[in-house]
Amino acid sequence: MRPFPDKCPVCGEALTVTRLHCRSCDTAIEGQFAIGRFERLSPDQLAFVETFIHCEGKINRMEEVLKLSYPTIRARLRDVIRALGHELGPSEETSSLSDESRRKILDDLDQGRITSEQAVQLLRRQGHSG
Repeated sequence: MRPFPDKCPVCGEALTVTRLHCRSCDTAIEGQFAIGRFERLSPDQLAFVETFIHCEGKINRMEEVLKLSYPTIRARLRDVIRALGHELGPSEETSSLSDESRRKILDDLDQGRITSEQAVQLLRRQGHSG
């Protein structure tokens, strides 16, 4: 089965689902149907989300699996968030926290050296300084 096309190949505007068909009994239903948010994702974005879930949302594990840098994974995650129709807040768009500092905090959390509450505080405090 082909992935769902979301843009018109002629004009580039969003497509609307108007017909559903059962291959088994040949029943067809026509109307205007909403699609799920995940149908908006490209095949690459959907594969990224599947990897994210498989890695339990741990970016350091995603770095190992995808062989990508932390900033690249964060950028792809932000793209997926936008594609799903969510807005990013100013603190999510830019941060003065270096990638190395962020990675150390997340590694400390992953290794159990700090609690999730401590990690959030450190990320917030260091992300707003500078």
